[in-house]
Amino acid sequence: MHKKAFMAAAVGLGLITLSACGSSSGGESSGDSKTVTLVSHDSWAVSKSVLADFEKSSGYKVHVLKDGDAGQAVNKAILTKDNPQGDVFFGVDNTLLSRALDNGLFQSYEAKGLDQVRSEYLADQDRHRVTPIDSGDICVNYDKAYFSKHKLAPPQSFDDLVKPQYKNLLVTENAATSSPGLGFLLGTAAKYGDAGWQGYWKKLKANGVKVVDGWEQAYDEEFSGSAGGKKAKGDRPLVVSYASSPPAEVIYADPKPKTAPTGTSYGTCFRQIEYAGLLSNAKNSKGGKALIDFLVTKEFQEDMPLNMFVYPVVKGATTPAEFQKFGQPAKDPEQMAPDRIADHRDQWVKSWTSLVLK
Repeated sequence: MHKKAFMAAAVGLGLITLSACGSSSGGESSGDSKTVTLVSHDSWAVSKSVLADFEKSSGYKVHVLKDGDAGQAVNKAILTKDNPQGDVFFGVDNTLLSRALDNGLFQSYEAKGLDQVRSEYLADQDRHRVTPIDSGDICVNYDKAYFSKHKLAPPQSFDDLVKPQYKNLLVTENAATSSPGLGFLLGTAAKYGDAGWQGYWKKLKANGVKVVDGWEQAYDEEFSGSAGGKKAKGDRPLVVSYASSPPAEVIYADPKPKTAPTGTSYGTCFRQIEYAGLLSNAKNSKGGKALIDFLVTKEFQEDMPLNMFVYPVVKGATTPAEFQKFGQPAKDPEQMAPDRIADHRDQWVKSWTSLVLK
């Protein structure tokens, strides 16, 4: 869930096949020692004033290359690792981390300020090839008005979603083509284990779950609780989205409501963590290290929520009032080690596709 997804009905974290590039500072190459190049997915965003502070204090200009969704960007970075497009890669998450590390995408660098990152987000601690930057919780959101009108309590857990009273109410994204769809699948695998997740999805399918390609379609077209969904006359009051979606519905509303029109079912959450790393064979490794250091400063961390709708990972970094009131992170989300994801991801997606889509 990112700012531009709401501003332009764009992509959130959903996987798409779009490639784009942009620059905050003109067209210098990363071979210029005064320029550091950041490669990322399309949802990278930072306030101009915050980036200007880094450029002024460090002496580096930041050139940004956006390269589609997270999966596409990671795959391209791996293919070009011997002659990388840039110096730093931002946006590889825990669902894809093992793929990046196993393919030698990053070199070791222990960021200044890493001691301020909360320990639960750390990964690859022996070699420090990646630095945690943000987290987000993939969760079911619900349309408050629908459940109030029907005098029905919204579901609060994975188990609730398969109950008869919620039949034909949920829309989710394709786990093979969408990041939140994959996260939701991983959440069920973490909850029910190897022996139970397929049985759970059989129940969910029997209970009328609808599957669409990506987050934009699910949230902005099918979901009755979002501003876009209302315009599109969406009829599904449950959607797989993010814990940070409700505050976005407040922040971008005009006029702003006193309370969020949507809520989060916190018993359905899976934690997603995004990392940055210094690319192997980076032309400007010194500048890349300075940029990674900047990404874990309190200034950048507190700038992220309203730009990328993610949560800080640094101790003491605060979130905006709207997040604190309407979009707190999950207290006990489902989680899964990157190695376990790597060992099972492809087979789980294949099995899920056969089970749910056929």
